[in-house]
Amino acid sequence: MTTNKNDFYIIVHNIRSLYNIGTMFRTADAMGVDQLFLTGYSGQPPRKEISKVALGAEDSVPWQHYKNISYLIDKLRREGVKTVALETGSESIDYLEFKPQFPLALIVGNEVSGLSSALMKKVDTTISLPMNGIKESLNVGVAMAVAGYNIIKFRKQ
Repeated sequence: MTTNKNDFYIIVHNIRSLYNIGTMFRTADAMGVDQLFLTGYSGQPPRKEISKVALGAEDSVPWQHYKNISYLIDKLRREGVKTVALETGSESIDYLEFKPQFPLALIVGNEVSGLSSALMKKVDTTISLPMNGIKESLNVGVAMAVAGYNIIKFRKQ
């Protein structure tokens, strides 16, 4: 993999729902993501549940699977890629205040448990979406889309 200065990657870590994986492929295609990385136990194509939602995006979006996300993050960082986790917490900044630097990888985690504290120590920045209702988070695919579309508006083509 050769990293270019404006590349935008999505890292999907430990996402159990194959339908969410399908949503992420379809959204990654819509955003023009350069690579989708599926890590940990995230489901991988070919799976009918992914295809049902991705509608062919699993064939058009370049993707790779890495069992070990730490290895992938270290590899990307050596190539000059900034890493940003989408996660709630006291260290996170509002996604609208984030000024991305490319190349960049947006990391989204498990639907229930999010990203581990060990993993959070490896990332450059943490962003979050404000939650104004009683729920603490959005569906992971929806959250990825909201944050991702805000990030790509800073991307120079």
